[in-house]
Amino acid sequence: MIGWYVHHHGAGHLQRLVAVTRHLRTPVTALSSAARPDGFRGEWVQLERDDALPVDEASATAAGALHWVPLHHGGLRRRSAAITSWIGQAAPRLFVTDVSVEVTALARLCGVPVVVVAMLGDRGDPAHRLGRSLAEALLAPWPAEPGATRGDDEGGDVPVVHVGAFSRFDGRPAADVAPRPGTVLALWGSGGREVSDADFRAAADATPGWTWEHRVPGSALTAPGDDVWAALQRAEVVVVHGGHNAVAEVAAARRPAVVVAQERPFDEQVRRAQRLRAEGLVALDRWPAAQEWPALLERARAVGAQPWHRWAPGDGAQRAAAFLDEAAGGQP
Repeated sequence: MIGWYVHHHGAGHLQRLVAVTRHLRTPVTALSSAARPDGFRGEWVQLERDDALPVDEASATAAGALHWVPLHHGGLRRRSAAITSWIGQAAPRLFVTDVSVEVTALARLCGVPVVVVAMLGDRGDPAHRLGRSLAEALLAPWPAEPGATRGDDEGGDVPVVHVGAFSRFDGRPAADVAPRPGTVLALWGSGGREVSDADFRAAADATPGWTWEHRVPGSALTAPGDDVWAALQRAEVVVVHGGHNAVAEVAAARRPAVVVAQERPFDEQVRRAQRLRAEGLVALDRWPAAQEWPALLERARAVGAQPWHRWAPGDGAQRAAAFLDEAAGGQP
């Protein structure tokens, strides 16, 4: 048995769970305060939220030692009890955290080996160092840097298993339709955005030779239509935020892209943009001025999709599952 903690913020952690567990031989029970996702076939333990008001935010980091442990919070107390109760009953061979330093520590204190899903960014703070030190291994859903043995995302003495990026679209057959020349798809996620509708309109106005479509949650520009995969197949160039899953979806579709980092804790998306530039892709640290868009779209068109093959080889979820099966003992 594998226990798998899933953070509730955004959709990416849930999508990783679904993608990897499709290939696992070992049974998985997921524990999360998010809603159970479509496509997950294992057991589900619904956890209480640990951020419901009132929250004593002054105590939340335990003076910088952890990330979120507010004092006297009933939700935190009950979710921690639920996790340890499940571990006591299920006796899992392995616990995966995606992601939480506190849950990593809690599972390890129960004597369960933990694999932590790695995240890019400046994560040298005491809490992240603690989480890494407690892990049996870090699972990195991106490729290792060419020629590098240790990088800014590495775990020191903890092994890092690079499996490449993966998404819910891996293995999906391409549509029988060629991309429409001059079509741009703006693809944003549910984790919040700092790019306004006015910014998208200004970019479209500055590129009269291109037609923009939008899949942007909460935007008036997003028209009802088909699913994201069909929109990706139709686009010649995709403009996408720098979140792991959105980038992996564009990579799975093998579409030329302009990746734009959003402001996130620990500069996670900025670090991903740096990595993508090293792969030869067009990736920016911030949303550009409107007049820069014609050249950016032409650059993306010229670069094409070839660099995606190393970033997302197509079998990352299978590689992750094979590693976790082995780490859990190899047998259900």
